Amino acid sequence: MSVLYKAYCRVFQKVMKLGMSFLDWSEPEIIRGAGSVKQLPAAIKAKGVSTVLVVTDKGLMGLHLLDGLFDALAKEGINYTVYDGVQPNPTIDNIEHALAMYKAAECNGIVAFGGGSPMDCAKACGARVARPGKSIPQMRGQLKVLKKIPPLFAVPTTAGTGSETTLAAVVSNPKTHEKNAINDPRLRPLMAVLDPELTVGLPPHITSTTGMDALTHAVEAYIGHSNTKSTITAAEKATRLIFDNLYEAYSNGKNIEARENMLMGSYYAGLAFTRAYVGYVHSIAHNLGGMYGTPHGLANAVILPHMLDFYGKKAYKPLAKLADIAGLDTVGMNEEQKAKFFIAKIKEFNAKMNIPEKFDFIKDEDVELIAKRALMEGNPLYPVPKIMDLDDCKSFIRTKLM
Repeated sequence: MSVLYKAYCRVFQKVMKLGMSFLDWSEPEIIRGAGSVKQLPAAIKAKGVSTVLVVTDKGLMGLHLLDGLFDALAKEGINYTVYDGVQPNPTIDNIEHALAMYKAAECNGIVAFGGGSPMDCAKACGARVARPGKSIPQMRGQLKVLKKIPPLFAVPTTAGTGSETTLAAVVSNPKTHEKNAINDPRLRPLMAVLDPELTVGLPPHITSTTGMDALTHAVEAYIGHSNTKSTITAAEKATRLIFDNLYEAYSNGKNIEARENMLMGSYYAGLAFTRAYVGYVHSIAHNLGGMYGTPHGLANAVILPHMLDFYGKKAYKPLAKLADIAGLDTVGMNEEQKAKFFIAKIKEFNAKMNIPEKFDFIKDEDVELIAKRALMEGNPLYPVPKIMDLDDCKSFIRTKLM
């Protein structure tokens, strides 16, 4: 990669950081605590919303996790219709089906209930309501929505994506096997409900991978070049909460305090990366999701420590700070040793939670396309510590992930 192109990337990132300072960064209102989802319908009514589309998936419906919400909506006299067809990586068809139901029921608000997939679907549906003349592919990238979407209420059932506070909606295109993001502050939910009771039934492997997803958000935001005081603070809070609570939530899923702390950690991580961006961990993970259907949290968990190794000394300073913030025993260590110890602890986390070191499904003939698409997403946008070129990315995938 030429020096000139790297300079272009850095200039682009500085301009984007400056431009971001002029956007509206109003955070969602939060309702939190055990059983707090039952408070949501009154809040919806108070916002003047009378009919909502509830976007979720069949798994959550089968667990009857929404029953309390439905009862409370009925008591408040709020009409609702349910779209439960969201797939693990929501597709354009999912969004169009949800949009059709929204219109048919004459809704004036949306409730996203679930993990990142229902939230992405709900956000993209809202974008289609706001911009009926634009298709999902036409809104991919930065600031393509720009118009106010219907009031969006987010209820996360995993502590991982942070989507209840972010400006992103990630959508898969099954025809091209691409996974792309729509990024616009208009997509941020109006309100977020952080109810730990909704997460106590998560299987351990979902708890672990979504938790590592949240950690990836915090770390990638923190080591990037587009931080602000608020994103630094949010990433630090997220990192400490996740280090203190993830393994407990994984091994003792009924611990309400650990579950609530993980929800807060995920929320803070979302606050951090929605303004400071993520990095190559995400761009590669998105393309493994688009190509093979790899769960996003799992992909991030596997890639994260390898990518931190790749960044090397370019990331030592912030990683050393995170090691101290995470409460690791770093007495007597220098900056490099602290950073490497932090990376080692992430690898230890993965091993303790049965997350593999590599993937066994990546096909060699797909590597170049995955790398090209990952860099198309990552360059010049992501303010990473060390810029990759195509050869770097292909080598990384082959030597570290396969």
